Amino acid sequence: MQSHLDQCRHNMVEQQVRPWDVLDDKVLNTLQKIPRDQFVPTQYTNLAYADTAIPLNAQQHMMHPILEGRILQLLDIQAEDEVLEIGTGSGFLTACLANLACHVDSVEIDKDLAETAKQRLHKHTIENVAVSCGNGLELSNPNKKYDVIVLTGSVCDIPEQLKQALTPNGRLFAVTGSAPAMQAHVLTRTTENDWADEVVFETVVQALTHGETKPSFNF
Repeated sequence: MQSHLDQCRHNMVEQQVRPWDVLDDKVLNTLQKIPRDQFVPTQYTNLAYADTAIPLNAQQHMMHPILEGRILQLLDIQAEDEVLEIGTGSGFLTACLANLACHVDSVEIDKDLAETAKQRLHKHTIENVAVSCGNGLELSNPNKKYDVIVLTGSVCDIPEQLKQALTPNGRLFAVTGSAPAMQAHVLTRTTENDWADEVVFETVVQALTHGETKPSFNF
């Protein structure tokens, strides 16, 4: 069974991810190294390397592998980078981020998903990750800065608080808009008060919890 899954993993990288212009060896090697089949619900093991969005619970799905590969390449993660992931989900993308970065803070709003992801990461001795349960769109430590921020679900607008949490030259990946024409953005902090916003492709992903509507502010 495992040799079959290893072959499926190789095929996913070579036949799905690479043809979608993901050519960064660091990213391809990461996807080849992390066993995605061990981060999916057991009833979907045979779909772990398929080009599909695998259900995690009644509301949430894993992203397609090609999208995960594209995100990892676009963010150009360096070994010294501090990363914030909003929406841990299965923990697979978390593991990939951790393989590329110095440290990952990952926030998951669903308590069960957060706990399962922690267990999976621990099982694979991925220790440079801190998974917490909460609403990642509201930073628990607004003074902490990150080199890379990844939103794994769509939002109505990119929260100002997240833009402010980027270091100089920090990069943020987010999907905005509504189906069927959502836009994937890479936002780069160019100066203290300026951000370059590049729309990199169109896609459709599920909304983050609390990401569907604009936050209301009470003054």
